[in-house]
Amino acid sequence: MGKKEKFKKGVLYGIVDNFIFNRKLVINLAKNDFKTRYAGSYFGIVWAFVQPIIMLLVYWFALDIGLRSGKTMNYPFILWLMAGLVPWFFFSEALASGTNSLMEYSYLVKKVVFKIDILPIVKVTSAIFIHLFFVTFIVLFQCFYGYYPDLYTIQLIYYIICMYVFVLGLVYFTSAAVIFFRDLNQIIAIILQVGIWATPIMWNIRDVMPKLDTIMKLNPVYYVVNGFRDSLLVKVWLWQRPKWTLVFWITVIIIYVFGYKVFQRLKVHFADVL
Repeated sequence: MGKKEKFKKGVLYGIVDNFIFNRKLVINLAKNDFKTRYAGSYFGIVWAFVQPIIMLLVYWFALDIGLRSGKTMNYPFILWLMAGLVPWFFFSEALASGTNSLMEYSYLVKKVVFKIDILPIVKVTSAIFIHLFFVTFIVLFQCFYGYYPDLYTIQLIYYIICMYVFVLGLVYFTSAAVIFFRDLNQIIAIILQVGIWATPIMWNIRDVMPKLDTIMKLNPVYYVVNGFRDSLLVKVWLWQRPKWTLVFWITVIIIYVFGYKVFQRLKVHFADVL
């Protein structure tokens, strides 16, 4: 068997094994991770929802009530902003927590019989629990403004899957790399601070720099953010952006395969370093 065949078999087997054969273990560990994160606090998992909700309400009060930002295109700016913030919250939380998954579960990494490949999946899946709550929240919030769910809203399922696969590919790489380069956590924190503006989340790049919009479409997060806005506000089907969708999946597949292969190459050293 040639190197290419072994490479394809290894990656495909890893994907099938992690997502199908170990799905019950992943879900149980993700639930436990979500619960234990806030264990010992009086209000428990309530804190997982409080901070993002307060942030969304602050934006609502500041932009829609205080500054009276009005409408962007044919809909309120606050709805456009929140439609971008919700997937960004998931991306930032999953990337930050997933990067530290191996260090947090170092006692499992050191167990020879435990399949450590699923630990990044556990962290990303744990983050998606809160994300699903906020997707529901933003849909209900838009009803307050008269924007009710329709067939386009179903597309959110697709865009959630898109973000999940993308961030998991990143986490496979970052969780492996951070063990040997601890400064990576600080670099990721800076990237997330800059990324919320560069994606862009807070401003409409088509109005300010329309020529730069083409370059920004190479950013997979921008694809998902725009997809949320297409589904909730603009009312555009995902197949109406075929070139962008193709570029997104080519980019994500490359990132996922690269991240997974780096993880596989380095995992034999994890127990020694940790």
